[in-house]
Amino acid sequence: MSNHDTAYEPASNVGKWFDERLPAMRMMHGQFVAFPTPRNLNYMWTFGGILSFCLVVQIVTGIVLAMHFVPTAASAFDSVEAIRRDVNYGWLIRNIHAVGASMFFFAVYLHMFRGLYYGSYKAPREVLWILGVVIFLLMMATGFMGYALPWGQMSFWGATVITNLFSAIPIVGEAITHWLWGGYAVSGVTLTRFFLLHYLLPFAIVGVVILHIWALHVTGQNNPTGIEVKSKSDTLPMTPFAVWKDAFGLGVFVLLFAWFVFYVPDYLGHADNYKMANPMATPAHIVPEWYYLPFYAILRAIPNKLMGVTAMFSSILILLFLPWLDTSNVKSAKYRPLFRIFFWIFAFTCVALGYLGGKPAEGIYVTWAQIFTAYYFAFFLLIMPIVGVMETPKPLPRSISEAVLGKNGNSSVAAGAPAGATSAPEKR
Repeated sequence: MSNHDTAYEPASNVGKWFDERLPAMRMMHGQFVAFPTPRNLNYMWTFGGILSFCLVVQIVTGIVLAMHFVPTAASAFDSVEAIRRDVNYGWLIRNIHAVGASMFFFAVYLHMFRGLYYGSYKAPREVLWILGVVIFLLMMATGFMGYALPWGQMSFWGATVITNLFSAIPIVGEAITHWLWGGYAVSGVTLTRFFLLHYLLPFAIVGVVILHIWALHVTGQNNPTGIEVKSKSDTLPMTPFAVWKDAFGLGVFVLLFAWFVFYVPDYLGHADNYKMANPMATPAHIVPEWYYLPFYAILRAIPNKLMGVTAMFSSILILLFLPWLDTSNVKSAKYRPLFRIFFWIFAFTCVALGYLGGKPAEGIYVTWAQIFTAYYFAFFLLIMPIVGVMETPKPLPRSISEAVLGKNGNSSVAAGAPAGATSAPEKR
């Protein structure tokens, strides 16, 4: 897929001279203009571009905020409030950054569920999927450390609870916990360390994202049918077809983003985090940000601390082995009726765990968390391997073109292309 033709020709003598020595524009044209994309991509494929947008927004606003933030226990809380009140447009930059974290995770969860549904983790895209999971892990670490920076009540106690979990690891647990703290308790030293890591990790994410995009352009994109590209009639050039679809999806996403930023910027936060951290007053109910709640529910569903920590981290690390846990040769759940049922139960399970993670760890909430935790792991370790063997999939179309146009369809009609662009395949 990466070895495709590009019609790029420099328009000037300077451009030709530069192209002979460093064909950067030729490469960009080949990978982001002429790059062949499956003609049947739907709007769930726009989240790759949306996530790139979120990453840039978080880095740019984060750099500006870092210029004014004071990473000390005595001044952190006040500096955040000063940014909102005294810095020119500080309220806007801070709101974009805070809401952006939630929007980033919202988009990445939809992106991951799309990959699960359409089998984007299967050969030849195993490395692409693994790099995506690595990005997710880095995002979780970055988000957790960023949540501690305002040094509010929930920031302080959330950092205390989560870092304490590492002490459950045999032999090295206490040493890791003390290293994270920079001492024997969460303090200003911990805040400084978290600030440094929160600033640096996004640049590590950028590096892995570059590898992720590289891997995508080597193997090519998956598509709703899960069938590999077999001919030029199965594809359309990335620009303008996929780009315009991405632009529309991003526009809708930005509207949602802006609504939160301008109307309810604090809605996704916790009220206790607008009180300055007090090590002597424990909040009645300590909870992390909403995007960690499913994993927090798994942690609390198991009474044993070590087993709970193991289950929580395993619930994420198990995603790395997904390409080998699914035994079906059919990628898309569109053609797997039995798997599709289990998939939607799994999606409901994740939402339910998120709800339970925000509730007190008592009574019926714990019981239901245990039930949904059991199904979460059963989906990967039992259902995927067994259903893949016993299920009879629906017949697959012979090609992407057939899936779009039908067996007797006119292959010259570019499905999903705008009016006046129906002759695109012949031109290529």
